[in-house]
Amino acid sequence: MKKYLAHISEDFREQSVLQHLEGTSKLCSRFAVPLQAEDLGKLTGSAHDIGKYSDAFQRRLHGGSRVDHSTAGAYECFRLGQSAAAFCVAGHHGGLPDGGGRGDTADMPTLWGRMSRALAGQLEPYTPWKQEISLPAAQPPKFSGESALNAVFFTRMLYSCLVDADYLDTERFMSGSTSLQENAVSMDTLCQKLMRHIAKWFPPTREVDAQRCDILEQCIRQGISQKPGLFSLTVPTGGGKTTASLAFALHHARVHGKRRVIYVIPYTSIIEQTAKVFRKILGEENVLEHHSNVQYDTGPLDESTPEKERLLRATENWDMPVIVTTAVQFFESLHSNRSSQCRKLHNIAGSVIIFDEAQMLPLPYLRPCVSAIAQLTAHYGVSAVLCTATQPALTPLFREFLPGIPAVELCRESVMRSPIFRRVRFQRAGRLTWAQLQERLQGVGQVLCIVNSRKNALTVFQCLSGEGCFHLSTLMTPAHRKAVLAEIRQRLEDKQPCRVVSTSLIEAGVDVDFPLVFREEAGLDSIVQAAGRCNREGNHLAAESLVTIFQAETPPPQLFSASIAAGQATMDRYEDLFDPDAVSYYFHELLDLKGQNAQDQKNILPRIQEGDFPFQTVAERFRIIEQDTRTVYIPLGDGEALVRRLRQGERSRQLFRQLGLYSVSVYSQQFQLLDEAGALELLEDGSAILADLSLYSQNTGLSFEVDSDRFIL
Repeated sequence: MKKYLAHISEDFREQSVLQHLEGTSKLCSRFAVPLQAEDLGKLTGSAHDIGKYSDAFQRRLHGGSRVDHSTAGAYECFRLGQSAAAFCVAGHHGGLPDGGGRGDTADMPTLWGRMSRALAGQLEPYTPWKQEISLPAAQPPKFSGESALNAVFFTRMLYSCLVDADYLDTERFMSGSTSLQENAVSMDTLCQKLMRHIAKWFPPTREVDAQRCDILEQCIRQGISQKPGLFSLTVPTGGGKTTASLAFALHHARVHGKRRVIYVIPYTSIIEQTAKVFRKILGEENVLEHHSNVQYDTGPLDESTPEKERLLRATENWDMPVIVTTAVQFFESLHSNRSSQCRKLHNIAGSVIIFDEAQMLPLPYLRPCVSAIAQLTAHYGVSAVLCTATQPALTPLFREFLPGIPAVELCRESVMRSPIFRRVRFQRAGRLTWAQLQERLQGVGQVLCIVNSRKNALTVFQCLSGEGCFHLSTLMTPAHRKAVLAEIRQRLEDKQPCRVVSTSLIEAGVDVDFPLVFREEAGLDSIVQAAGRCNREGNHLAAESLVTIFQAETPPPQLFSASIAAGQATMDRYEDLFDPDAVSYYFHELLDLKGQNAQDQKNILPRIQEGDFPFQTVAERFRIIEQDTRTVYIPLGDGEALVRRLRQGERSRQLFRQLGLYSVSVYSQQFQLLDEAGALELLEDGSAILADLSLYSQNTGLSFEVDSDRFIL
């Protein structure tokens, strides 16, 4: 029989289709074990590249024209009644398609359209596959057929198993390796590292440290004693919830055989700080900091090139024991149809997931987000922890999606009411002009001012003068923000002048301690989080530690109107904004103002419940950041050497992990402005490097002021 090839390496080694199918099938089956779908994983891996048994694809390997090789395997799965496998195979390069309907014609990109193409005999002949392999019998897990939500979520998880297995087997062949490198560190080892790290905190000498140690010990006990499920951890700002939640997660994972800990955070600025803390405790090699926006797919109908294959193999699959990532990355991946973005999903199964600052789950997508957490908790062996100082009113939603599984609070309610964490006094200043705000900030030595937009942050910063003035925004690279925050902390400790203007990125979890804080009027959750940056260590009298809430000279973005109105109503009613009753009132007021429809503005769940598997449609609708963004690499500091490696053609997960620290995400129109001005160097794979380094300021980060008449914020 003729030898049919799947891949030819750059040094001209050959991998047969049979070898690739067997390798992928074995991995896919293993990855599907936590999904209760080991046999179905084997079937999906065995079928995915059946279309490579065509003469047309063999010509493609030697430079021939493009060929659709995915529909063949999808059709064979479809004939067996395995719809989940059919979707996965059909989309393993170009992305999961919409299901469509029986009337779809052969020219339509839906799964039914592609099956029509197969039924009409429009595929390249691929019959030699039957002489080498047979497709095993398999049954999907029972829960996957209980509802449309279950079926769609399961199919996407199975898809993750396939694309990761496909990439890994291809990577193994292309690199000439005989085995896959795996991180073998145990949760027991990580627990030991944690316990050694916290041992120095006992016995505590200050009252605030005693409270923190008590919270920490509660979380360790709960991690050991509680069965897997849904949890909440409500801890005041400054209560040490980052380490306490990690302690719960590691001990819970050790006792219950969970595979990894995933920490989901709303802001990249907190990722940097949290990952640094975790690496210090657990070791650099055990923590992945994933906030890169670099994603690659081969496009529709398997238009693959060697360059794209290398990029795909470089994408993250979350194969490390501790992951720190963003809510955008996490939830958009769970609703994506793209192979590079979905690749990691199967590694979420069997994990402990901490949702830090859970009050910041995006309201327009709240119902789909809660539904996804419920799916993971109910069917994929996940223990989920909603961790915050201001627990939102999510109980009714979880009752709807997880009936009979109540959220268990890990910390005693008395902790939230403890006077030791009441370290500030709030005051409302009304409307302040920029000049009035500048006068107040300039009149004190150390102060933090948080505003609602990058435009306002730049305006206020430019009003300040003298030494020790700093600006923070997401237009600075993560490495740059780290350096600035380190200088800020040092000046605070040394009692030197330190006036910081920032967007809200600093208020949720960034460990800084100012004697005074100014906060532009916002939702109560933002105000309380901002207060957590004031007198954090209790070194000043609460009466002197003022959090001043003000209205800015310019009106806030319309996006914030409901949260500001709910915050105003709460401040009118409650004097103590830390009171759990005030927090509860605020979230109920906010949800009432927004209405239930606001919790799923794109009608994602109703669309799924129609039952036609709308993978592409859902992926297009679920965009937490509505505008498309592009990554620009900044070749400054250590980033210069990393960018040089990128220019030389290196593509690896390790390189992209490191490059993430020297990148800035910009909106498409901003990217276009930079490109048209000749400020970017574009590589063949689409990577963008800032060529005009005069546009990057050590004070404010990336600027779009490409000439004197054009400036975009």
